[in-house]
Amino acid sequence: MTSARPSLPKPIIVIAPDSFKGSLSAEEVAAAIGAGISAAIPDAQVRLCPIADGGEGTLDALMHAGGERFTVNCRNAAGQDANAPVGILKDGSAVVESAAIVGLTDPAGTGVAVQLRTTLGVGDAIKSLLDRGARRFLVALGGSSTNDGGAGLLVALGAVLRDGAGEAIPPQPAQLHRVVSIDVSALDPRIKETHFVAMSDVDNPLCGEEGATAVFGPQKGVAADQVAVIDSALRHFASVLEPALGRRASDQPGAGAAGGLGYALLMLGAQFRSGAETVADHIGLDDALAGADWLITGEGRSDAQTLHGKAPFIASQRARRAGVPTTLLSGGIDRTSLEKLHTGFSGCFSISFGPMSLQDAIAQAPGLLRDSGEQLARLWQAGRSC
Repeated sequence: MTSARPSLPKPIIVIAPDSFKGSLSAEEVAAAIGAGISAAIPDAQVRLCPIADGGEGTLDALMHAGGERFTVNCRNAAGQDANAPVGILKDGSAVVESAAIVGLTDPAGTGVAVQLRTTLGVGDAIKSLLDRGARRFLVALGGSSTNDGGAGLLVALGAVLRDGAGEAIPPQPAQLHRVVSIDVSALDPRIKETHFVAMSDVDNPLCGEEGATAVFGPQKGVAADQVAVIDSALRHFASVLEPALGRRASDQPGAGAAGGLGYALLMLGAQFRSGAETVADHIGLDDALAGADWLITGEGRSDAQTLHGKAPFIASQRARRAGVPTTLLSGGIDRTSLEKLHTGFSGCFSISFGPMSLQDAIAQAPGLLRDSGEQLARLWQAGRSC
């Protein structure tokens, strides 16, 4: 006569994916995977912790933990009147997501050449939140379409760029070479009592071969013969701005983030932090992992770059410190990167069950995630029962 196998304790499973860009938000991805887990293990305690790395979806991930979300009037990258979402977290920190204001996916903002785009709208959003009493800011830098060195941000906050005749100059990359002086006397005085955290997963300087324009400009539309021209304009802009503000930042890591928006924030005294680490702190990922049995994370596509500060890798590092194994479940996995990815994850999986077009994968993403989550959970539960 065999004795009955003791029942297993209810498992605690944490789901902390990034968004699947162009398809689902991080919150939607987490919910779909969670539904699959619950179908396979009905008694599992599922903790949804959508995450982001400072790019598109950062506001959504932070607001999942609670706070007030609303829209503010601000200019898009083309300088046109627009509205964008912002938020104030429970601890009073204001959240500004650059991708939601001057993002690459905004057809109106990117309807003009990159030489004419500005970050005026990011400054508009900050000013609106200052008016609401915010004095702590989390500014997500990823996904911007701009390359103006943050000149627009500073102008929206009161700075004035002047040419040799003393006339005001638009804060556009095409005009920055004309700047002779920068008047910061009217810079919003509330800035002095405000703390900024600039969130990104890149550490490039403002200028040079590893700078904003050379590395990220082409994906924003900077032509090959314009890279050196705009890079030189940013260098000139910095040479005038730094004496005006009495601070140097162009060579600091992160100055080149978001086409130099990171530089402008550093010039205002911002602290530069990993976007994923900052989000993980604010959503309480460590608390969610306490006592957990398994973490599932993922993103739209994973490759070797995932290990360089991307949200899934940061989540897996947090889980490793907590003694929790991590599975990567992404829209796509670069097979040539599997050996490297295995250093950060206990198994890497794609949600595709067979050949399909990208359009079909995007359209079917919720069901694919649910089904993949369920199959992974059944496998995990079977191994746990042995």
